[in-house]
Amino acid sequence: MPENVHETWDYTLYVPNDLRAVTVCRRTLRLLLTIHGLIGLVDTAELLAAELVSNAVRHTKGPAALRVRRSPEGVVWIGAWDTDPEPPDPPQPLGLALDVEEGRGLGLVMACADCWGWRPSARFGDRGKYVWCELAAA
Repeated sequence: MPENVHETWDYTLYVPNDLRAVTVCRRTLRLLLTIHGLIGLVDTAELLAAELVSNAVRHTKGPAALRVRRSPEGVVWIGAWDTDPEPPDPPQPLGLALDVEEGRGLGLVMACADCWGWRPSARFGDRGKYVWCELAAA
């Protein structure tokens, strides 16, 4: 296989609106990355997925989903879908409020991911959005 071609895959885990779903998503992501030989990304990816899924479950009333895929270029894309079509609030810089328990999640995503963003999407027949980030695995 040529060196610049990577195995591609795409997984989606649908979860109910339940904070316990965050743990299910973290453990599933850890397993997926491990079986695909991407152990070096596990800790960071797990942290980022937990932030994204936690936001999706905390701030909406409907179901959510974790989607993880690897591109031919070796990028791992992690996205959390929720039923709210509105864009997320802008990320808060991490250094401003270290003692605050909430509101730092997207700042953490911004600091740890190679890039992040959001896009409108639909699942389950509902309008919603994906908030996503990318990690280079190559």
